[in-house]
Amino acid sequence: MKLQKVAVVSKVGSKDSEKAAKDVAKKFLAKKSTVYTISPIEVEGAEKIEDLSELKKIKLDLVITLGGDGTTLRVFRNLQNETPILTINVGGNRGILAEITIEEIDNAINEILKDNFFLDKRIRVVASCGGVEFPPALNEIYISRVNLTKTAEIEIKFQNDTVKQKMDGVIIATPSGSTGHSFSLGGPILHESLNVLIITPVAPVYRLASIVVPDEKIEIICSHDCNIAMDAQVIKTVGYEEPIIIKKYNKPAVFIRLKKRGLRQMSKLGF
Repeated sequence: MKLQKVAVVSKVGSKDSEKAAKDVAKKFLAKKSTVYTISPIEVEGAEKIEDLSELKKIKLDLVITLGGDGTTLRVFRNLQNETPILTINVGGNRGILAEITIEEIDNAINEILKDNFFLDKRIRVVASCGGVEFPPALNEIYISRVNLTKTAEIEIKFQNDTVKQKMDGVIIATPSGSTGHSFSLGGPILHESLNVLIITPVAPVYRLASIVVPDEKIEIICSHDCNIAMDAQVIKTVGYEEPIIIKKYNKPAVFIRLKKRGLRQMSKLGF
């Protein structure tokens, strides 16, 4: 793999992650790569950009993330194409999406240069409402009522089926997000390679289990104004009874993997 253009992204506000990002940037500069760092990270010889969104304008060969899962989710949301990411857990809580630790970076760079890796492609989801498409999510999209004093009636349509019930909200999770909020609500853990989605009701009045469906269009209509949260990082508000369309995003998230592992996320959770 050629590493002509590489971006290095650290966890926001983490001094350990920022220091590690500087060290990693220098390693790629020594390999004659053009390196981009994100403000406030500044390394002599690298090109500093002020905002992560500027990565969309650059055709990158690789992005290195140093932090936890939140950092990785933030980066994927700001990539336009299928640029692969090498995830390094530095200061993350669990680092479920991480591939290596910072101590393994030298070996990882050498293996990538020798093409000793594989690409792990994961489906993402995107929500739209009123013709406006919101940022994509790798893990989940969470739709919740704005008015906390009244229980909303939520109608969920998928293929030729409709589920309608009073509940506080609903989560549409990908297999990557199956070990996140959906799992904490009793949803199943899915193999990360599957092309399906999980519909997990949040506090339904009558018990309603999670439903695993094909990765096709899902339509949700809420009887109250509601918030739409993408990967628990970006929130949009839509009015009551406005149809919300959720579907598979047209570009997958792509991870650089150095070793074959079965059910990576389960092992990270200690199963």
